[in-house]
Amino acid sequence: MMWDKGPLTEAIARRLQQMIRSGELKPGQKLPSQRVLAEQLNVSRPSLREALLTLETLGLVQTLPARGTFVLDPASRPALPAWRYDDAHDLRDVFQTRILIEAELCRLAATAMTPSVLADLNAAAQAFEEAWTSGDLVAHVEADLAFHLGIATACPNRMLTNLYRTVRQLVTETQRHPIPNTNPDRMLQSIAEHWTIVEALERGDSQAAGARMHDHVRNTARGAGVQI
Repeated sequence: MMWDKGPLTEAIARRLQQMIRSGELKPGQKLPSQRVLAEQLNVSRPSLREALLTLETLGLVQTLPARGTFVLDPASRPALPAWRYDDAHDLRDVFQTRILIEAELCRLAATAMTPSVLADLNAAAQAFEEAWTSGDLVAHVEADLAFHLGIATACPNRMLTNLYRTVRQLVTETQRHPIPNTNPDRMLQSIAEHWTIVEALERGDSQAAGARMHDHVRNTARGAGVQI
């Protein structure tokens, strides 16, 4: 199998998720070693390792020291997954930083909307909703990442956009982190929040756009067990 569409890590994560959802990989089953699995999928071990980390954050697999990686039974998922960057940055600090940066990015982006950018944001919001409904967690998160990055990229303050890019790896993880334990009602709220952000951007309402993004990130933090 050759991979030629989309980012490699995303493609690997999608393939493994498909194997889990189809039952090819069953709950509790141990995956082959990374060396063997990388050879089977015709990918590099670093790319495979990153894809497995993504799936672990999403609650689809769990890697146990000296034992290997196992497909998780949804009923056995931990109440709150481990924060991947706990040794470097506190999860609460990252969410606080997200609120500061992303609310301002969104506020300023409202002054620079174009039909093309708005079309992309609408498409990302739609994909975010549809992927959740279909149970495609990998696509759901990728749509979320595209939505937030699209707003950051549209911001006319290039220094602020570049600052966002420097911390994007941490930001990305906070977008994945709450997914396994998100209450369905909370996710419906999150989907609605995306649409209210789009609406404010379409109106060019800077204050509303910034406020909507502030509330959205704060509510996401609550879903991850963080009160801000």
